[in-house]
Amino acid sequence: MTSHQQAVDALRDLLGDRLSTGPSILDLHGRDAAYSTPRAPDAVAFPDSTEEVSEIVRICARHGCPVVPFGIGSSLEGHVIPVQGGISLDMSRMNRVLKVNERDLDAVVQPGVTRTQLNRELRATGLMFTVDPGADATLGGMASTRASGTNAVRYGTMRENVLALTVVLPDGRIIRTGSRARKSSAGYDLTHLFVGAEGTLGIITELTVRLFGVPERIHAATCAFEDVESAVDTVILAIQSGLPMARIELLDDFQMKGMNLLSPELDLPEKPHLFLEFHGTEAGVGEQVETFRDIAEAHGVSDFRTATRTEDRNRLWEARHNAYFAAKALMPGCSAVLTDCCVPISALAECIARAKSEIASSGLIAPIVGHVGDGNFHLSILIDPENPDDFARAKDLATRINAAALDLGGTVTGEHGVGTGKMRYMRAEHGEGWDLMAQIKRAIDPANIMNPGKIVEA
Repeated sequence: MTSHQQAVDALRDLLGDRLSTGPSILDLHGRDAAYSTPRAPDAVAFPDSTEEVSEIVRICARHGCPVVPFGIGSSLEGHVIPVQGGISLDMSRMNRVLKVNERDLDAVVQPGVTRTQLNRELRATGLMFTVDPGADATLGGMASTRASGTNAVRYGTMRENVLALTVVLPDGRIIRTGSRARKSSAGYDLTHLFVGAEGTLGIITELTVRLFGVPERIHAATCAFEDVESAVDTVILAIQSGLPMARIELLDDFQMKGMNLLSPELDLPEKPHLFLEFHGTEAGVGEQVETFRDIAEAHGVSDFRTATRTEDRNRLWEARHNAYFAAKALMPGCSAVLTDCCVPISALAECIARAKSEIASSGLIAPIVGHVGDGNFHLSILIDPENPDDFARAKDLATRINAAALDLGGTVTGEHGVGTGKMRYMRAEHGEGWDLMAQIKRAIDPANIMNPGKIVEA
């Protein structure tokens, strides 16, 4: 009997029918939302509490069985794939909002709570949770991958919006990091050690997250440009001018063609676009819109459209969040190799220009979208799933674009995370720092049972 099977047997005694080895459940937990090689776990556990997670991890530690946390599987770099088998720890039953502290602008939640679920529960309070990666991801998964999204330019990423955590360590110990205080000088910043660790150091079982007041006025807009450089230059000048933009999204001409194919009601010119959102008071937002329009006009803007009604704004951002499916509409039946990178905003125009040149040289179709307010952009590289040459060319294209980002002082991933897909770039980006990450991993998880094969070579 294998050690994994011994762990499965012990967990069945603990969890009963909340441990599944059904083929469909195993298959669901053996893949993510991207073009990653699937690998089914030996079993899937559905815990109810922090204490139960602790007991599950203790059992797995005794048998040397890997533990891989799972939210809803929306990650894009193979984070949730159990590459060495073991137990997939599905956190969907731990989905309660435990407390909302309205006066302190924070909430305490379990890791299976999704961002839209939290915002539904906040409606009566006049508060909102702002990190929006597009997918309706769980907050535990978003913290583990240090998620970002369309609002990050104003409200920050998960790094800035997680105040405290409860974490189960690889030996089953339960620790609490941080507090509800807005600042602290007390010791190492353990909270942010686990934010972005992708489950390689422990299992997040509770989060305290920052909230913001819903603005008095929200105003969305779209505008077109003749080329990507003009759009990016507009963004750079707007930010340098101190405009407090809430969202600034870039979509290139190929992406806009796909958007119109998927959502014909948009009827937007097939030119590079910015999708924008402004938050503030009635008077303040009006001034922001006019100032931005003046800056954009100096860069040849056209077709400036605004949306103030909630349903119109929601329709616009739903279309943006469906950008992946819009890209795939350009090549029916295709698969997509996804990549992202992030550079200093002053280098963004050059990095995107290099990316466009590399795309043209590759002969592939690869629409670009980006959270350009913070220098982050994404490619959906479309391939024929039956053509191995397409996949090889797509991976080579991704490598070239990530190399360009590093050359310009950036990072190979602004928000997708590392998982297995970006590990090959880690030495180039971090140098000796990558070795230190591996030392930290080995110190906390010497048996290497926490999501092994991700981020570092342990």
